Amino acid sequence: MHFEKLLEPDVGSSPIMIAAMQDMGNVGSIVIDFINKRLNTRPFRVVYAHYPPYVVDKGGYIEFEQVMWEYRYAERIILFGGSVGQPESSSDLYMLCQDVIDVAKMYSVQFIYTVGAFLTDRAVGKRPRVLVTTTNPALTDSITRVGLHPTHGSSLITGFNGLILGFAKMNGINGIGLYGEIDDPRIPQYRAAKGIVEALERLTYLRFGSLDELERLAEGVDESLARRREEEGGEEG
Repeated sequence: MHFEKLLEPDVGSSPIMIAAMQDMGNVGSIVIDFINKRLNTRPFRVVYAHYPPYVVDKGGYIEFEQVMWEYRYAERIILFGGSVGQPESSSDLYMLCQDVIDVAKMYSVQFIYTVGAFLTDRAVGKRPRVLVTTTNPALTDSITRVGLHPTHGSSLITGFNGLILGFAKMNGINGIGLYGEIDDPRIPQYRAAKGIVEALERLTYLRFGSLDELERLAEGVDESLARRREEEGGEEG
């Protein structure tokens, strides 16, 4: 992996950081990309991953592109990730998590938020819950007082959107994970992302503007699934 600094960001004193990557239902990347768009953030550091061990056939021609992720900033906030994919090897994933921690320390970040999906076997509906886990019990208690639900039972949180909490804990930084419930990891889960953005507003006192775009995208997914079910039903008949 290759790291390149583009400029020195003016983030103010003690900004928060939100760091997440593509995961089940694309929740992590939807949240990061949405906030970047709404805050009109600027890139200040770029991470270039290795070229993937495959090409993408687009139907008669191929694409072969190096994956990259950006650190972006606005006043009082640093965002990392979004876009597509995660590092393919454990060594690259650990290297990336450490770089995020190094950047957080460089700009005196006190809280690192990560976001993602929480797969459940219950019907989620149109108001999925946002579950929270943190780097210490006292922090979890303080956050659940605003109406968020702590994760239940014991489970593994794999990939960047879990591991970054471990790196934050090892480095004495408060880490907060917000995970929107989903019941189907194969489709974009815009309502889970919407719930997370709402939770971030309550916890950070930042405002990200109207969430109507996420609801419209969710409705578009609903309509697409409904058409598909109708078509499959017609074929069976």
